[in-house]
Amino acid sequence: MLALYFAAKPYFNGFDYLVKNPDIVFYNYNYVLIFIGLGFSFSTLQDTTKTQNNFSKKIWENPKKGKLFIGILSFFTFIILTFGIFGYFITNNENIQQLSFGTIILGIGFIGFLKTGLDVFENHRLEKKN
Repeated sequence: MLALYFAAKPYFNGFDYLVKNPDIVFYNYNYVLIFIGLGFSFSTLQDTTKTQNNFSKKIWENPKKGKLFIGILSFFTFIILTFGIFGYFITNNENIQQLSFGTIILGIGFIGFLKTGLDVFENHRLEKKN
């Protein structure tokens, strides 16, 4: 909920204020990324022996779909962390450095989500049960 608030906050003062102060968008979107990353981190505290719905159960029970999802999640985690680290340590643009801190937090949340995905896949795949 906080991420949605910070995503909409730059527009509360009107577009004229936003045009005069474009840095406020980067400042608030940094908070959006931080709170989304925290949300991902808290979602990894779930019980990995249960699935939330039948759709996710079908994905995790099928070895091909589960491996594909793990691969996609690994790819996104790598890209997000690469962008965050590059932006924070290498670039000289102050706006990108602001967003990079939130991006690194989001990447850390994705690492926890990836670990939970691996645990759920290990607990639910059908080839292991047979």
